[in-house]
Amino acid sequence: MLQQDSNDDTEDVSLFDAEEETTNRPKKSKIRHPVASFFHLFFRVSAIMVYLLCELLSSSFIACMVTIILLLSCDFWAVKNVTGRLMVGLRWWNHTDEVGKSHWVFESRKATPQENKTVSEAESRIFGLGLIACPVLWVIFAFSALLSFRVKWLATQPRVLRNGTSVAMEQ
Repeated sequence: MLQQDSNDDTEDVSLFDAEEETTNRPKKSKIRHPVASFFHLFFRVSAIMVYLLCELLSSSFIACMVTIILLLSCDFWAVKNVTGRLMVGLRWWNHTDEVGKSHWVFESRKATPQENKTVSEAESRIFGLGLIACPVLWVIFAFSALLSFRVKWLATQPRVLRNGTSVAMEQ
């Protein structure tokens, strides 16, 4: 006979490898996940650069819009599944209950002294800067497109969700 755990699905789930949790490293400003940090900013900055240079590089509005949407979709996936976990210990997912109602479940790394020692200040700053600066630029671009009567370019502006991430199309 199997014993059932009294824990629910969202309680005390390990976000990281056991190897990372057992190391006692001092809090450093060193970037521990350089690839994740790179891609956290790469997709966002690339989408902005494509938006700014699109008219110079291509005469096709559709190609520019599709490229921007793909870059922002890759950014959303990377933040949700990779960089959020590695850089600052965040994760979230959608859970549908028995009634059929959709619930978003948000989790963050628990604040234990051992895990606080593994957090990199530089990665936290990069993550926060990317989450704040890029949507602010997109808002500026939206007002600029509106004021310059380039209304078709408003379609390329990402929608900012409540959790601070930007996606090209809400699902």
